[in-house]
Amino acid sequence: MERKEIGGLGMDAREAALLTLNACERQGGWSDNVLKKQIASAGLDSRDAALATQLCFGVLQNKLLLDFYLGKFSNIPLKRMEGKVLQALRLGAYQLLFLTRIPASAAVDRSVAMTRSNCKNPRAPGMVNAILRSFQRNLDQLPTIPMEDPAEYLSILYSHPVWLVRQLLEVLGSEGTAEFLKANNGPAPMTAMVNTTKATPEQVTAALEEEGGQVESHPWLPSCLQLSKSGSIETLQPFQDGLFYIQDPASRLDILASGIQPEMQVLDVCAAPGGKSFAAAIQMENRGEVISCDIHPHKKTLIQKGAQRLGLDCITAMTADGKVRRPEWEGRFDAVLVDAPCSGLGVIRKKPDIRYKEPEPLEGLPQIQLEILENAAGYVKENGLLMYSTCTVLPRENEDVVRRFLEQHPDFRTEGFTLPGPVGEVPQGMVTLWPQVHGTDGFFICKLRKVGEHS
Repeated sequence: MERKEIGGLGMDAREAALLTLNACERQGGWSDNVLKKQIASAGLDSRDAALATQLCFGVLQNKLLLDFYLGKFSNIPLKRMEGKVLQALRLGAYQLLFLTRIPASAAVDRSVAMTRSNCKNPRAPGMVNAILRSFQRNLDQLPTIPMEDPAEYLSILYSHPVWLVRQLLEVLGSEGTAEFLKANNGPAPMTAMVNTTKATPEQVTAALEEEGGQVESHPWLPSCLQLSKSGSIETLQPFQDGLFYIQDPASRLDILASGIQPEMQVLDVCAAPGGKSFAAAIQMENRGEVISCDIHPHKKTLIQKGAQRLGLDCITAMTADGKVRRPEWEGRFDAVLVDAPCSGLGVIRKKPDIRYKEPEPLEGLPQIQLEILENAAGYVKENGLLMYSTCTVLPRENEDVVRRFLEQHPDFRTEGFTLPGPVGEVPQGMVTLWPQVHGTDGFFICKLRKVGEHS
């Protein structure tokens, strides 16, 4: 078992992680938002905030594995335990399994102390101590995960639900699925897209290094920088000056594939937080028009603020529902971008709690995606472009949606494109990007051209 190094100790950091994990499990909130509030309310410094984040994300990334082992050392079923007791056990077990600079005794003692201060049952601290001490003694001979069912084995080993693993096995096979699941439990690099309407990559790199950040050029994507040790991005002067914005390379590749040019009329129908609109406007050299829409008014404000910071005045933010037809937009746009609402299963490494979504609510997504795509198609000019993308990796939300769309719209055809780096030529006009292959988010891109019904 690979153990990750991490510096820093602090009861406050552990308690912030425990309270975050408990709140998310009870109330279904997103861990990153809940954790930010906990860190702020506890007044944690940057070192303890980093530890709280590592602990919270580490438990989420390994929850099924931790529960499998803890269940072997507990006489009480985990599901019968008080929520905070279980989270204290998971935090202790995670530190024992994966962290190197935290002494085992400290990991156990602090989990016991948190149980004593946060849990109602007076017997709980003794139980947590006994379970974790037994866990610690058996670290070199932990129970073996059953291998009879490959899906269940991978599910426990990499802490992804069995239903998702089974679907991935059909797409990737055993080895590919294992690599994808492993990548989801690793860190996602922070990437910044240079606003080339204001500065060159070299100028932005120099400006960031002046503020103490570590910057490297992306290995194969132009005008893309990889950041580390940058602290709070929003406080950096180059960010405030609009010299860059944060975006995964996958989203940038979607705009590159489109071939959008200056002076075009572009519609982004599901735009928030605005990254693709920003990429399109920059690719257009801020010449032309980008109408950037979202169904939520507060997200319209978010897009407006981002465009203003970047100095991209060709962007107009609007509140609009991607499924509701606007007659004034019929046949108006050279390119229409549809980054459809999806299951988000391609961004698990950034949002580890996505993996624990119940599958049933996801079943209706392909129909919603198809409705948005069909509505958006009406806004495309003759010979114009329709770009369909999602941040998920399952064919039912990707290729299958495109196939259904093309069956109903003979006036559209897929169109091939070429992208830099490991993606290369995509003659069939659609591609799925994978973190374990391309180093990007899991992401689907499809390029469609409106060619007329008799072409």
